[in-house]
Amino acid sequence: MKSNCRINIKSFKSIALIKGMGSILLKGMLLLFVSFSPLPASAQHDLDKYMQVAAENNPGLKASFNEYMAALETVPQVRSLPDPQVMFGYFINPVETRNGPMNFKIAASQMFPWFGTLRAKGDVATEAAKAKYEMFLESKAKLFNEVRSTYFNLYFTNAAIAVTTDNLELLSSLQRLAIIKVEAGMSSLVDEYRIEMEIGDLENQLALLRDKLLAQQVMFNKLLNRDGQEQISLPDTLWDEGLPYTKATIRDSILTQNHQLLSLDMQQEALQYKQEAARKEGMPKIMLGLDYTIIGKGANNMSGKDALVLPQVGITIPLYRNKYRSMINEVVYQQTAKANEKLNKSNVLETVFEGGWKDFQDADRRITLNQNQAKLARMSIDLLETEYSNSGKNFEEILRMERKLLMYRLELEKARSDKQAAVSFINYLMGK
Repeated sequence: MKSNCRINIKSFKSIALIKGMGSILLKGMLLLFVSFSPLPASAQHDLDKYMQVAAENNPGLKASFNEYMAALETVPQVRSLPDPQVMFGYFINPVETRNGPMNFKIAASQMFPWFGTLRAKGDVATEAAKAKYEMFLESKAKLFNEVRSTYFNLYFTNAAIAVTTDNLELLSSLQRLAIIKVEAGMSSLVDEYRIEMEIGDLENQLALLRDKLLAQQVMFNKLLNRDGQEQISLPDTLWDEGLPYTKATIRDSILTQNHQLLSLDMQQEALQYKQEAARKEGMPKIMLGLDYTIIGKGANNMSGKDALVLPQVGITIPLYRNKYRSMINEVVYQQTAKANEKLNKSNVLETVFEGGWKDFQDADRRITLNQNQAKLARMSIDLLETEYSNSGKNFEEILRMERKLLMYRLELEKARSDKQAAVSFINYLMGK
């Protein structure tokens, strides 16, 4: 199943609803991403489960989501009018008028930016929030790739332990045969010493692999933000999943679906609106106000007017144009920088993809090669053991072939792990 499931927010009319959902939205989106994983439900069910746990618990991903939610909060801020001003004035020495003394005054005013300024600023914040959302998706894709890659490393180490243990059993059976030959006088005691040396080397390698498995287990569990000693379910044999697309299709998908490139697209959109907002900043601003003056009683207790109402209209005149020209030029330079940044990022992604594609093909070839080589080595060992049991000769050749069998089996498991890691990395580049 293709996992190109991505929530595309084209409009932020439902910002209040999104903000109110909080962590529920985060869990819902992440569960959606995992549900549309390209992994078959049978052999890879456990990995799907671990990716779901990571999506829900990983603190780095939660931090990225909260940055996106914080960016949403800026939209209503920049779309709002400036706060109105209310002033109160008291005449210490009342000003006498023919209607009576002016006792105190109340004034209120509201500044209005030029038409469309607030909308342009809101569009800037909206596109910036969309860019943050794409970076949240990038964090999600990166986390899933790390979970998958660490899981494949765990599989290889676990498989290496199993292969090394099997090889130790083969050597133990060969050691028993060597002892019989030595006791029968058909072989030298050196053969027994050699096999003891081989067993000692393998036991040391096995101990190292077990220590490595524990370290990788902690690393994997910490990606899921859980106890480092938590048990991890691993398959006996790793699945063999390829890439369902051609190389050209994958490259096009990377250039159109990669979240880093999409984030840069949103930032470029934000800069276009920012340029419009900068132009409108250079337009006049309008002020509407109202003065309310209280008139007291005049001389000889003559009644005056209760109040004097004075409407006001003001306008700011943007005379100093250098400031506004610089604001526009700043945005133009930023647009050029973002265009070059996107071009550079595209080139880097294409280069990285070529490396990932090479790793995928190389691992696929190594699987076939090492399967055949291990089979031939196993057949050779059987023939050599038969010959040794009859004549006591070619013991050194048996040990050499045992080492080759171990190497081929380990290389086979490494190739399986590397292939799936390459598939995971290419899917990550495609934004999955």
